[in-house]
Amino acid sequence: MASGSIIGVVFIAAVAFTGLSPQFGGKPSKAEVAVYEKSGHYQDGEFVNLVPTVLSTDGSFVSMMWKFIFQKDPHATPAGPLPMLPLDSLTITQKTPEKVRVTWFGHSASLVEIAGKNILLDPMLSMEMGPVSWATPNRYNPRLPIAPDQLPPIDAVLISHDHYDHLDYETIRRIKGKVARFYVPLGIGPHLRAWGVAPERITEMNWGDEAQVDGLTLVCTPSRHFSGRGLTNRNSTLWSSWVLKSATKRVFYSGDGGYGPHFSSIGTTYGPFDLTLMECGQYDAQWAQIHMLPEQSVQAARDLRSQLMLPVHWAAFTEAKHAWNDPIRRATAEAARLGQPITTPRLGETVTLGTALPSSRWWE
Repeated sequence: MASGSIIGVVFIAAVAFTGLSPQFGGKPSKAEVAVYEKSGHYQDGEFVNLVPTVLSTDGSFVSMMWKFIFQKDPHATPAGPLPMLPLDSLTITQKTPEKVRVTWFGHSASLVEIAGKNILLDPMLSMEMGPVSWATPNRYNPRLPIAPDQLPPIDAVLISHDHYDHLDYETIRRIKGKVARFYVPLGIGPHLRAWGVAPERITEMNWGDEAQVDGLTLVCTPSRHFSGRGLTNRNSTLWSSWVLKSATKRVFYSGDGGYGPHFSSIGTTYGPFDLTLMECGQYDAQWAQIHMLPEQSVQAARDLRSQLMLPVHWAAFTEAKHAWNDPIRRATAEAARLGQPITTPRLGETVTLGTALPSSRWWE
């Protein structure tokens, strides 16, 4: 069989699988697409960034993937499981509503306790990623600090975008019964509905939209990234960062994305921030427009007027060529150079504002 025919068969099989696997989520209705078209960030059938952005600045996507697969750093994964503090629902239940506490579970999944509410960010709490686990990165540790079933009741889940390492089908299935409401960028609602989340518990938001959760304000803010879960739906859903505002505290979560002027704009409009959870990992100079380098993550925290930076998007999966602990080494060095306060918790270790902050160099 000719190579072209083989590729054609593989493509047809992949498309068929896309239509059959629930992992790929749902599709928007014509009425929903009409809403997207009025968002101000949708052109020619796709969502777009605020500034021109490309996935790869040097070579094709195929060459980028070739380098990722065959040119990895020999230290791309740790030699063994990373330090972790096991948790249960009682350990991370808010005790003092006036306090802000954050528990990082690895990668970007985090629980923010603010204004007496439990806010769960990008809960990728599965051991495997995506519909074909043999083709995706493995989690470093054999288990997480807490299982999805052990989480306390969640007032709100915030999703930054629909990539598999942020919007996880298995986690959503397991936690949907204990989540009061899901707040997501435009286009992600159909995925959640396809996975059994009741439509009345889903709020889709455009950049600049605000929602109230009993005294807590959630703001959907821009990021510089892309989206898509299949072969044919690139940029069919919006991507975002998030602002959480209580009467006295402000927290920011970057989601994924490249560095850009949106950080200064968000800092001016909503800052200063008591805490910023910043993407810091899975980067490469070739795709710096969609994933910040560690030094850019620190500068973004400065742009946001952040009083404390917590680096996330690392210590769980290898999705780039760099050494697994390169992000935190570079980020802490740059934070020291610029005078940016930074905290470095272990997996499952809680950060409580106003108390002694985790600062050990456990990755060494």
